[in-house]
Amino acid sequence: MTPSRRHFLRVSAGLPAAAVLPSVAAAQMTGAPSPELEALSASISNGLFDGDGLARPAPETPAVSNLAAGLDRTLVLGGGGEYYVAWYCGFFHGLLELGVDPNVAEMVVGTSAGAYLGSALTSGHFQRLRTEFDVFGHFPGLFAKMAPVASANASQVRAQEINFRVKDGSPATIRAIGHAALAADNRLNGDGVDRLAWLLTGDSRTDWPVAKMFTTANDCYTGERLVVGQEAARRNAIPLAHAAAASSSLPGVIGPTRLGQRFCMDGGISRTWAHTDVVAGSKRALVITLTNGYEGSLLTGIPHDIHKEIAALEATGTKAMLIIAGTPPGINLLDPDQIAPALRAGYERAKTEAPKIRAFWGV
Repeated sequence: MTPSRRHFLRVSAGLPAAAVLPSVAAAQMTGAPSPELEALSASISNGLFDGDGLARPAPETPAVSNLAAGLDRTLVLGGGGEYYVAWYCGFFHGLLELGVDPNVAEMVVGTSAGAYLGSALTSGHFQRLRTEFDVFGHFPGLFAKMAPVASANASQVRAQEINFRVKDGSPATIRAIGHAALAADNRLNGDGVDRLAWLLTGDSRTDWPVAKMFTTANDCYTGERLVVGQEAARRNAIPLAHAAAASSSLPGVIGPTRLGQRFCMDGGISRTWAHTDVVAGSKRALVITLTNGYEGSLLTGIPHDIHKEIAALEATGTKAMLIIAGTPPGINLLDPDQIAPALRAGYERAKTEAPKIRAFWGV
């Protein structure tokens, strides 16, 4: 904790911190966070925000999700920057051409890029876009608008480096990333992020039209994992496009984006790689991720292993099919020049996966 941060906490409390919290004085000398201060912050936050219904902790051990119990087909879409948005578009375009409709899923959980495309898919907007526009001609220019091109400033670099240098997915680590994200002076914020999300989702920015769509994000202040569905969205006046934007608010690049009264960052900044626990208990889950979580191009230093996550999912009785998209070596996931190749890569991959998905889902 920096001296300026400690000063802020003392002043905002209205009393000398050490007078209220005995171990804070020692914490100030060592630089370690105060357990009492952490507890006080959590207590206040929980008292104010528990009623919004957004926080959903990832279980420590495999457990059936009350959101997915009894469902047959579910779909989990992980994140991966502009590259993966384009890959998904090519992939879903190819699947639909081959007569495999991923929208038969009874529940879709999307993170970051997966939140954009899951929202577009379930709302029917993607199907409209692919019939109105040439996917390989129109889409690259559309998605390039999402890619930040300005050089990062110091506050952005700080958030990015903290995000990449972390070594675990503990709540304290996620909070540290979140605080750096809050302090970053990003060029793309608030309404700008929302407008870009709207281009992809087609949402009116006033509602959550499809009950089966869920997005993920993380509270920058508390580090809590947030899962947004139609019920919680309407309770907090969160439109689908805004939730997709929050799910893709990468620290030091985009956002943070507000969900209700919480400022949120990318759903991928979490100890769970694809949030597969949200669909645990469904009969069959199709899980699509960019990488295995520890190799290839990544957007955080938090360690992940999708194979362990799949094993935990199957321990609840869910049969899982995993598709790992993969990326060319050394690729920048935020590079707009990679959008056209990613579209083609996803489209070609659909030819391989379509028969397997048809057999797995029985469609």
